[in-house]
Amino acid sequence: MNYTFEPIGVIRSPYREKFGIPRQPSLVSAARMRLELSPPYDHPDCVRGLAEFSHVWISFVFHQTMDRGWQPLVRPPRLGGNAKVGVFASRSTHRPNPMGLSLVELLAVNVDNGVTLELAGADLLDGTPVLDIKPYIPFVESRPEASGGFVDGPPPQLRVEWSEAARRRLDQTDAPAGFAQLVEQVLAQDPRPAYQDDPERVYGVTLYCYNVRFGIADGVARVLEILPAAQN
Repeated sequence: MNYTFEPIGVIRSPYREKFGIPRQPSLVSAARMRLELSPPYDHPDCVRGLAEFSHVWISFVFHQTMDRGWQPLVRPPRLGGNAKVGVFASRSTHRPNPMGLSLVELLAVNVDNGVTLELAGADLLDGTPVLDIKPYIPFVESRPEASGGFVDGPPPQLRVEWSEAARRRLDQTDAPAGFAQLVEQVLAQDPRPAYQDDPERVYGVTLYCYNVRFGIADGVARVLEILPAAQN
């Protein structure tokens, strides 16, 4: 039996490409996002009472990777990109049904012109289709005694430094408030693939309309340049 789902809205996010998105929600609290509900779900009645909750579950579609299909075994970055586990023992994007689930902070519910939710700490790509929203209920869903398997805690953080040129360029841009903190929190997660460790390599991650160029060596991520992002 097949089932058809219709998105209820779309995410507007600073993450314009998969590279750089944190591998779990809540790791980058500076990531501010907006969920725009679509008709007929953009009626104030649909979100009545939601503002009383501090966090919500977002069910969404991995829309940019769904065409690649799925594999029974995947290589989680937490295991160095070498060891394999079953797809259902991972949060890989390559799943039989390309659906994801993120727990995010709900900052505000706006109903003045349609309905939008202001979110923080989400790990969602710009343009992500959203299937459902559910309030987070701490006494039921918080289980401090639970075992996390091979995910035994938050990943180690890199120290982040800025070159003088990048800092000057940042001061010249009209980047959104909190952009520097967003850059630092994203790079501190070490967005590189697990198999890459070239201290001479320069990487680029697109946040909002800027391409942030950086390198990583000796446990330090260094912001080298901030350039306009290529327009598609």
